[in-house]
Amino acid sequence: MTWAPGKAIKRHMNGNAKPWLKPVVDFGPIAVFFLAYWKAGLFAATGALMVAAVIVLALSWGMERRVPIVPLVTAAIVLVFGGLTLALDDERFIKMKPTIVQMLFAAILFGGLILDRPLLKPLFGSAWRLEDRGWRLLTIRFGIFFVVMAGLNELIWRTQTTDVWVSFKVFGIMGLTFMFMTTQIPLIQRYLIRDEK
Repeated sequence: MTWAPGKAIKRHMNGNAKPWLKPVVDFGPIAVFFLAYWKAGLFAATGALMVAAVIVLALSWGMERRVPIVPLVTAAIVLVFGGLTLALDDERFIKMKPTIVQMLFAAILFGGLILDRPLLKPLFGSAWRLEDRGWRLLTIRFGIFFVVMAGLNELIWRTQTTDVWVSFKVFGIMGLTFMFMTTQIPLIQRYLIRDEK
């Protein structure tokens, strides 16, 4: 039996792709970072994070012949700031990475709004069918959330210990993101386009 990339993508769009792949791509590198940090320290964890980010992208491409845009952008920033951290022996670069990622996402979302193109729609349009006003409001809220998270990361890494920052990076960002997305359910339901039947 031959394998066709188009069929793999179609299976993914239909929800029949490997169910473990997305969690591995999304959370694998951060799990590797956390384990490596507690075993060998921040610089070893930075190197492990860089390797893991590349591996999950290769895995995604090998399994589905596609690379999700968010992990791709994140991996690129990890390689740049992780490389600077290791090359200059300066942990500030890897600690700034979440700030850069969050601000980049915010800039992309607000830039899309300026161009009258809510960019969450092509990302989540297959999951939700919202009215245009709903997409716009959701995009504004996500943009503000990313700015707040960037500021919070800056506050924590500049004022707290590395242990506290690592805990925030691994658990705090994930938990706050989940809480934020949960609070958006009423907005999504309000502007959801339902079939008349």
